[in-house]
Amino acid sequence: MADHTGREAVAAVWRIESARIVGALARYTGDFALAEDLAQEALAEALVTWPREGVPRNPAGWLLTVGKRRAIDAFRRRSALDERYAALAHELGEGGAASGGAPAERAEDVLWDPDQIDDDVLALMFISCHPVLAREARIALTLRVVGGLTSDEIAKAFLVPTATVQARITRAKKTLAAARVPFAAPSARERRERLGSVLNVVYLIFTEGSTASSGDDLIRLDLASEAQRLGRVLAHLMPNEPEANGLLALLELTAARFPARTAPDGTPVLLEQQDRRRWDRAAIRRGRAALAAAERLGRGLGAYGLQAAIAECHAVAPSVEETNWERVVLLYEALGRLAPSPVVDLNRAVAVSMAHGPAAALPIVDELVAAGALANSHLLPSVRGELLTRLGRADEARIELENAVRLCANERERSVLTGKLAALG
Repeated sequence: MADHTGREAVAAVWRIESARIVGALARYTGDFALAEDLAQEALAEALVTWPREGVPRNPAGWLLTVGKRRAIDAFRRRSALDERYAALAHELGEGGAASGGAPAERAEDVLWDPDQIDDDVLALMFISCHPVLAREARIALTLRVVGGLTSDEIAKAFLVPTATVQARITRAKKTLAAARVPFAAPSARERRERLGSVLNVVYLIFTEGSTASSGDDLIRLDLASEAQRLGRVLAHLMPNEPEANGLLALLELTAARFPARTAPDGTPVLLEQQDRRRWDRAAIRRGRAALAAAERLGRGLGAYGLQAAIAECHAVAPSVEETNWERVVLLYEALGRLAPSPVVDLNRAVAVSMAHGPAAALPIVDELVAAGALANSHLLPSVRGELLTRLGRADEARIELENAVRLCANERERSVLTGKLAALG
C-alpha cells in the first residue's frame, strides 16, 4: 500500500511542479538539456525512495534539491571547478546528504525563488517552442518539460512509437544546444516575435485532443485538458497579451461542448443534435471572461480571439437555428483576412450555408476544389457532400461522401460519414 501511495504522490507532484523544477534547474545550471536530464534523475530517485521511506514534507523541494546535487556531481565529473560550481557547492554545503540519499528538509533546501518561478516557467515555454525546432519536436518537448508527461504518455496521445517521441526530444535538446539558445525569458520585443510559436504549439495540442486525427476515439480528453492547462498558465504569465487570452478563451469555449459531443458509446453527436444542457457552463463562463479580457486590452482580437468570438456565438445560442449566423459569417471573413487558410474558407462556407442557404455556400467550396486545397483531407468532400445533399443532388453528394469516408482516418468520424452516405439510399 505504501509503495502504491508513494508512486501516486511522485506522479502527482511531478505533474504539478515539473515545469518549475526544470525551469529552476535550468536557471541554476544555465543548461536547458542538462536541467531536463537532472529533473528526470530526481524523478527516478523519488520513485525508488518515496515508496520506501515515505513522502517528504516538502516533495517539490526534495526533487529540486536532488536535482541540484546531481548537477554538482555533473560539474565535478567535468572538472568544472568554476564560479558556478563553487556557488552551488556553497549553497548546499559539503556536509549534506549524498546524492543517492534523501536530502534533509531545511528551508534553504527549497531552491527556487518564488519571485522567479513565473519567469522560469515562461522561459521554459519559450525555449520548448523555439522556432529553431521542428513542429513535432516543439510539441513533444513542451508536453515533456512543461506538461510533465512521460514519453510513453506522449506517444500514446499521438499514436506514435515511444522511441519516436524520445528521438524527437533528444534531437530537440541537441538542436537547442547547437543553436546556443540561452535559458532566459525573452525580452519584450522577442516575446512578441516568438509568442505565435508558443500559442501555435498549445493550439495544435488542443486540436489533436479535441478531434483526434486518427484512432478509435473522437476526443482525447487528457491531451485537450493538458492544452487547456498550458493555456491557463500562459494567460496567467502574459496577462497583457490579447492572443494569450484569446487562445485560452477558444480552448475553454470549445472544450465546454465536449460532454455533449459524443454518445455514451463514443459515437460523435453533431452540433445540431447536441443536448446543450450538457455543455459545461463553468467552462463557458471562463471562456467568455478570457475573451472579455482580450477585448479590454484594446488592441483588437487576433486570430485566436476571433475564433473564440465564433465559439462564443455557439455557446450563447439556445439552438443551431437561433445562432447568430450573420455574425459568425462576419467573424470568419475577418479571420480570413487576418489568417487566410482553406480551413477558414471552408468554415465560412458552412456559416454562409446556415445564414443564406447551401446554394450561396457551394461556390465558395467549389473554389477550394478548383484550387486543389485540402486535397488529402476528408473535410472538403464531407462539407461539399452535405451541401449537395441539402440541394437535392444526391448522386453528386454520394460521390463526395464516399471520398470523405476514404480519406477520414478517425474511426468515429468515419462512422458519421458512413451514416450520412447510407441515408442517401
